[in-house]
Amino acid sequence: MGRLVAAFGSSHSTMLFSSVDNWLSLFDHIDCKAPINDRAGTPRSFEELLKSTPRSAAAKISHDAIVARHAATAESMDRLQAAIKAARLDALIVVGDDQREIFKDACRPAIGVYYGDTIRNAAAPREPTDDWYLCDQRRRLEDDNDRFYPCHADLGAHIIAGLMERDFDITAVKALVGDQFEGHAYSFIHRRFMTDSVVPMVPVFLNTYYPPNQPGPQRCFDLGVAIADLVTAFADDIRVGILASGGLSHFLINEELDRKVVGAIERKDHDTLTSLPPNLLHTGSSEIRNWICIAAAAKNLKLDWISYVPAYRSRAMTGVGLCFAHWSQ
Repeated sequence: MGRLVAAFGSSHSTMLFSSVDNWLSLFDHIDCKAPINDRAGTPRSFEELLKSTPRSAAAKISHDAIVARHAATAESMDRLQAAIKAARLDALIVVGDDQREIFKDACRPAIGVYYGDTIRNAAAPREPTDDWYLCDQRRRLEDDNDRFYPCHADLGAHIIAGLMERDFDITAVKALVGDQFEGHAYSFIHRRFMTDSVVPMVPVFLNTYYPPNQPGPQRCFDLGVAIADLVTAFADDIRVGILASGGLSHFLINEELDRKVVGAIERKDHDTLTSLPPNLLHTGSSEIRNWICIAAAAKNLKLDWISYVPAYRSRAMTGVGLCFAHWSQ
């Protein structure tokens, strides 16, 4: 039977491909266009946030603070890459969210599972640009040519069938068509953590971002439990990992929410995770749903470590709650 031997979590922000010099340049020109909600879930403009930002906040975007945070995230990613490699996985289930990359507004599943043999990541555009943020975004794409990464089709098909039997309505995705390619929740994992060796992936698409069909926290938790059960019910003797891609809070960092999530994960406080207010899981912060799913799948594993970095990146205190974690047997 299959064995769920490890679980992981990783943010996938463009920041994680950016140099410390780019962090120091700040992201005001990007975040002034981002959809921002305040800590109560109310939409706010970048200008409104600037007017309400206290003087004491300047310390969070000081040179030394930014340099220290950049170093901490680099260390966590290296540690996570080593853990993925050491797990000797035959398959890695990645729970992420699609942001109009494959699924558009015309048709968007609440939950989808990919079960093709390979999945395509596109080559980066060849047009030169002086925009450092765009250059950093392109690092999630391939350097020269399109690449087709291996997937574990049999495990994907098994998970789809098993979830249907457990009353989950699943969109089964066999292949990408036309100019479609894997979204950044998955390409980030390939490009950052699988540079040495590639583990066949089972992409799981969770609609965290877009109303009206976002799964609630309890449903995300139940999905994680079901996927873990289905791994052990898989006929082949394979080593399987599961990974949450995305989060935590952004674009306005909500440290209170992030630390509540991290603390609940550390304590295995599943009641707190399943009762998180949906109105706080908006825009980028919605990707906390992916972590709820993995925390559920990993409920019988041991949390080896979790690292949280509130990466403030603008004068308006926008940024990303960057988080990384590793569970093992």
